Amino acid sequence: MFKLWKQTTHNRILGAVSAAALSVVAIASAQADPVTVVSWGGSYGKAQDAALFTDASKNSGIEINRESGASMSKVMLQVESGAVTWDLVVSGSGGCAAAAAKGALEKIDFNVVDVSNFLPNTYTDYCIGADVFATVFAWNTEKYGEPGTAGAPNSWADFWDVKKFPGTRSIRLNNVDGVLEPAVMAMGVAPDKVYEFLASEGGIEKAIEKIRELKPHISVYWKSGAMQAQLMKDQEVDMITGWNGRFDNARKDGAKVGYTFNQALRDYDGFGIPKGAPNKDMAMKFLAEVSKPQYQANLPFHITYGPTNKAAYEVTTAPKELLEALPSHPNNVSKMLAVDLEWYAKYREKSLEMYMELLSE
Repeated sequence: MFKLWKQTTHNRILGAVSAAALSVVAIASAQADPVTVVSWGGSYGKAQDAALFTDASKNSGIEINRESGASMSKVMLQVESGAVTWDLVVSGSGGCAAAAAKGALEKIDFNVVDVSNFLPNTYTDYCIGADVFATVFAWNTEKYGEPGTAGAPNSWADFWDVKKFPGTRSIRLNNVDGVLEPAVMAMGVAPDKVYEFLASEGGIEKAIEKIRELKPHISVYWKSGAMQAQLMKDQEVDMITGWNGRFDNARKDGAKVGYTFNQALRDYDGFGIPKGAPNKDMAMKFLAEVSKPQYQANLPFHITYGPTNKAAYEVTTAPKELLEALPSHPNNVSKMLAVDLEWYAKYREKSLEMYMELLSE
């Protein structure tokens, strides 16, 4: 009897061990493929790696494969071709809205991703805000003066005024996000009427015509945030549109560059999961991890973009002067125009086509 009990117990133990081993193998197999996280390069990509991705991967145990060259246009192509290789992609909010409208993004599982402490209008059913940034115009401070000083530029009308502020300009090449709104404000339309104007009959055409006026003075078109910074470091252009954090980092590197939040576009970068992502479930868990306040609180130390998770302000150790330089700070929010994602979802494709036609002339 004792031998039988001993043998039975032994078999049970072996069975349990085997089952546990199979379970471990199954888990390991499920996590064998790392989550492919795609963002941009330059100082922004480095900031996300330092503040978000590296620690979130370590703390969650989710292995990631980092790639640069993020593009929602590429996401849509992958989805259309049925060859999706990316799992989590960073994009501007306009790109997220357009991809979602095309059915190219997975719906966010809010049982996994907690947005209860997020700022209003920094997430949708298909995109979760990563940071708050501003599209501003920047200039060579040796030529035009420091921001806020007498005679320094302070509006989009100044950006277009090549008589008062003679010199070369640079605007975006490969995307229409943040391109038309400045042209409308340069025409004298109040910020709170910009999207109403662009949605009206002929509104987009008029904005394109305003950009056409500036075209002879555009010496180079920028393609990335890294290029924005480099153009100002090299003093290759006198005025440029771009993202506030890129110019702050360029200034730290010695560039003679300044900008204003006046009439800037308040926007956010977001995370989207391509439809049919090979590691969708794990990507959703990693998205939940990087959305936590302890990671977002570190971001301003690496680039001056504000957190979308309000709880980050409660745990951050950033000094007052740094917090006041963020686009999401109340002092700055009141000066800016919030990007309208509904307009982008409806008109982005049309406006991009018209903008690219202008550039090809």
